[in-house]
Amino acid sequence: MIGNVPPADASKDLVCMSKAIATEEELIQDYLCPLAAGFSGAFGLKDDCAAIKVPPGNELIVTTDALVSGIHFLPDETPENIAWRALAVNVSDLAAKGASPLYYLMALSLPEVPEAEWMMRFSSALKDAQDHYSMHLIGGDTDRRTGVPLSVTITAMGTVPDGKMVRRSKARLGDRIFVSGTLGDAGLGLALRRNRDGRRSWPIDKADRQFLVDRYLRPTPRLELSPLLLAYATAAMDLSDGLAKDLDRLLRASGVGARISFDQLPRSPAAARVFADSPDLANLPLNGGDDYEVLATVPAASADAFEDAALEAGIAVTDIGEITKAAGLVIVGADGTPITLDKTGYDHF
Repeated sequence: MIGNVPPADASKDLVCMSKAIATEEELIQDYLCPLAAGFSGAFGLKDDCAAIKVPPGNELIVTTDALVSGIHFLPDETPENIAWRALAVNVSDLAAKGASPLYYLMALSLPEVPEAEWMMRFSSALKDAQDHYSMHLIGGDTDRRTGVPLSVTITAMGTVPDGKMVRRSKARLGDRIFVSGTLGDAGLGLALRRNRDGRRSWPIDKADRQFLVDRYLRPTPRLELSPLLLAYATAAMDLSDGLAKDLDRLLRASGVGARISFDQLPRSPAAARVFADSPDLANLPLNGGDDYEVLATVPAASADAFEDAALEAGIAVTDIGEITKAAGLVIVGADGTPITLDKTGYDHF
């Protein structure tokens, strides 16, 4: 299932429960075991390991991302948004490799014993997310670390036909460079989330604000593009730390360079309105991070076919430049002058 993502403020009607969970066993059995229902190899989370059978002719693709309070989400974020985001950012990696999602492991580290209400809201949202992506929880770990921020680490697994995973190291001279969706929205959404008291004033309405916040809190993995990447792309990866930083990673892995046009970067109408009012934010499509869109290189002869197929699948992709022989990334403005960035994207260190 790859339908519309629920908005960031969506949550089910829940019975308010203020009691803390008594034991780790209660947490696992009451809130996590139901997420494993439907996959026999998880053994109801009652064993030390899961058993996975990969369909014949396929190989398992595995990725891991950790979300830590205060770094990847705000400390007062809702359990619904934490849960959805934790799974979605991992699925985004699978989508960019051309993989079909199957299962995931989760390590949940809590700074204190959680309230039953918090766990119900978290597990309910995680169930909605895994149903959305046709996945099952198959195991993991839970612990409490006093004085350490809440963290959710997910290892997601999917499959691709043998030898077909789309790597970041196979871009070729002359390839066209595509990105899906729009860029810079999540960076603006994070800014809005950090300024919920209304001090940040932009000439946008409530719908625009909600759109930008949703783009940050509820990333949309482009699973519809997975089969098209297998068919057309020479290289691909998802955009998590900013286009400039992530494209440079792809270029270095492939041993090539690139020239892209700043004006060609796709921007949503909401973001365009903010950028027009606040030119100091105009570089967010390059270095804002948290976009979780697909970056792909496609042979020039196949570029039109890839773009048409993506539109037919319901995903807009934009040609932003080409792969070149000279090493490094060149970003040019409307007048052809290279643009220099003080910051290329997010860095954990």
